[in-house]
Amino acid sequence: MTVRTSAGTTLAVTATAPATFNAAGYAALTFTDVGEVTDLGEFGREYNLVTHNPLGTRSTRKFKGSFNEGSITLQLGLDNNDAGQVIMKAASKSDADYYFRVTLQNGEIYFFPAKVMSWKVGVGGVDQITSATATLEISSADDGTGVVEKLS
Repeated sequence: MTVRTSAGTTLAVTATAPATFNAAGYAALTFTDVGEVTDLGEFGREYNLVTHNPLGTRSTRKFKGSFNEGSITLQLGLDNNDAGQVIMKAASKSDADYYFRVTLQNGEIYFFPAKVMSWKVGVGGVDQITSATATLEISSADDGTGVVEKLS
């Protein structure tokens, strides 16, 4: 694997659920690109730490507990005419999951369901671009599937 920049990475969204929560199910969907994304943040499953302290050994034993698929805070240049941003703004007013595709510059693709928890406009100062910030809480399908990776 080769290290690379994030330049050329894209984010796309759809309100349509896949028939199956795997790469093939997601690939069958029609996504709308979200324009003007300037920072996509990070995502990935994180487990809670469970500890056990037996009296006899005095040591702390560590285990993986429940997991959370995580969240993403997106930074965007606000474009109220961008179809992807329009969908994201509408999603922020819905309790439903929306479905996302992140495509890296080398063709690797990540799919995931998420709730758009916020959509905030940032005006800033005279030398700043009017922006938007969106928070995505990545969901899990009933089978525990969260982020699905499709290698190119």
